[in-house]
Amino acid sequence: MPISDDDRPVHILGAGPGGLATAAALRKRGIRAVILEKSDSVAASWRGHYDRLRLHTTRRWSALPGLPIPRSFGRWVSRDDLVRYLERYAEHHRLEIATGVQVSRIDRIDGNDRATGSAQGESWLLRANGGRELSAPAVVVATGYNHTPHIPDWPGRDDFTNELLHAADYRNAAPYEGKDVLVVGVGNTGAEIAVDLAQGGAERVRLAVRTAPHIVRRSTAGWPAQASGILARRLPTRMVDRAAGVLARVSTPNLTRRGLPRPDTGLYSRVREGAVPVLDVGLIKGVRKGLIEPVAAVDSLEEIKVHLADGGTISPDVVIAATGHRRGLEDLVGHLSVLDDRGLPLAHGRRTLPTAPGLYFTGYTNPISGMLRELALDAERIAKAIARTMT
Repeated sequence: MPISDDDRPVHILGAGPGGLATAAALRKRGIRAVILEKSDSVAASWRGHYDRLRLHTTRRWSALPGLPIPRSFGRWVSRDDLVRYLERYAEHHRLEIATGVQVSRIDRIDGNDRATGSAQGESWLLRANGGRELSAPAVVVATGYNHTPHIPDWPGRDDFTNELLHAADYRNAAPYEGKDVLVVGVGNTGAEIAVDLAQGGAERVRLAVRTAPHIVRRSTAGWPAQASGILARRLPTRMVDRAAGVLARVSTPNLTRRGLPRPDTGLYSRVREGAVPVLDVGLIKGVRKGLIEPVAAVDSLEEIKVHLADGGTISPDVVIAATGHRRGLEDLVGHLSVLDDRGLPLAHGRRTLPTAPGLYFTGYTNPISGMLRELALDAERIAKAIARTMT
């Protein structure tokens, strides 16, 4: 859809769940919004995830405002079904999406009322590809938590001659059948890729672990872990840590002898530091059966060798780095003093900084209660905040 020249719409960067939900919430309030998407379709990042991916959050608590996810998609929605849902969501709400538009920088336009922090008037200038410059009374940045794949700069990385790829480039186990594979990182992505490889015919699967994770059953007796996560946000950290410790001892086996000890810090304490628990979709079974072998963290690489932090050395055919992403916001807004030293927004959701009124961010946290649920809530809050400044 081409960019319309009518009026001065709110501009939203990113046609993922956060951008779509915010645009729909604004439209419901009679505020025109244009979503600027650098790819050629909605849900671009979701399309690029590995094939076996299913949401760890329930269908009910993963829907965006104004359209439920079909019951036929099941309780744990697959990657492809989520993409179909997001396509349907954009059509259902008749959202205005300009594809192929990549915004490289956002600037304040001189002459705004900085004393009152008003977002009225032409507050923001967006510089996009093709030399385009777009002005907007408000901007919502929703380019995603997993924006730029990150592989650590391990010593010897450039000299490693075997295959090295980021988890973002992994699709399925077929190319690795009969191979010795090391997965680095035991977050949800690393754990699930390791399971996929073990079930998909890899000859050997090892999982490099730097910090022992909290492993939680995705559902226990029909009670989803997400429900516990929602409750946890309302309770004191110590209380949640104690309850989670008791639940872990009852519901998950001790894998210490298999190289995966129980963590020595509380579950919710770790969440507050940015580390969500691993939702089990086969990791426990794989480790117990010896199909997935936990090993120490990677220390360095050397030609065909991987040196581990405990002094061991292995020679896998393939190294898959499930080592996270960067938000990639520095070039876009780093000059506006709106990011912390980790590159994350200082203000999130409906809040904006006094020095940047009308500039909103959504989707840059990793909540225990579920990313899609929080994006849906943020969308309504942001839309209400923008509506107050534009009426």
